[in-house]
Amino acid sequence: MSKAKTAGEKATATAESALENGAAALKTGLEKALKGYDAFVGYGKDTADAVTKSATVAGKGMESINSEIYSYSKQSIEDAVSATKAVMGSKSVHEAFEFQSDFAKSAFEAYVAELSKITELSTAATKDAFAPFKGRVQAWLDTVQSVRVA
Repeated sequence: MSKAKTAGEKATATAESALENGAAALKTGLEKALKGYDAFVGYGKDTADAVTKSATVAGKGMESINSEIYSYSKQSIEDAVSATKAVMGSKSVHEAFEFQSDFAKSAFEAYVAELSKITELSTAATKDAFAPFKGRVQAWLDTVQSVRVA
């Protein structure tokens, strides 16, 4: 009977040891999973912050572009009205033609300058809007790597 009791005690000890090892492994695995989850949640929060910053910057960029277009349009209309008055008040056909030619030349130059300015504003706004995303791919790779290593 003593052999049976010893074998039973061994089996019980082995089962308890396996249970403790299993519980420890489960606890370690769960802790690793939670750390990985926290890392991914942190990455998601940082990405959401980047999206918010980008949208804010893009909105301000569009606001400045719209303001510039409004100012140009207003000035362009005022110049056109002024040129029309000058053409209508001219003393001869030759003088009217010169007024019209000067207006066309200045209007074209103003248009090209304005187009250049709007292009620069658009480029700057786009660059500034994408700036918050700079490094997000590397952050993702770093997050995945840190979770794999841990």
